[in-house]
Amino acid sequence: METLQTILNVLLIIVAIVLVVVVLMQKSKSGGLGGAFGGDTQSFGSRGKAASKEAKLQNITIVSAIIIAVISIVMMILV
Repeated sequence: METLQTILNVLLIIVAIVLVVVVLMQKSKSGGLGGAFGGDTQSFGSRGKAASKEAKLQNITIVSAIIIAVISIVMMILV
């Protein structure tokens, strides 16, 4: 049982580090006070690759957060 807990601890740490790195890689969604009033001047067409990269980063963020939650619940059950 200790081996399983050790594996889960290591996995939790790795996924947490991945989550932190992915969140730090994402661009800020707020553009200050100007962004609150529609100050985005880029057209949707020029966003192409950047938008798909941001979408991938958001998906990785969601998946890693869910994995952290599941591992934490499993660890609570095992203790």
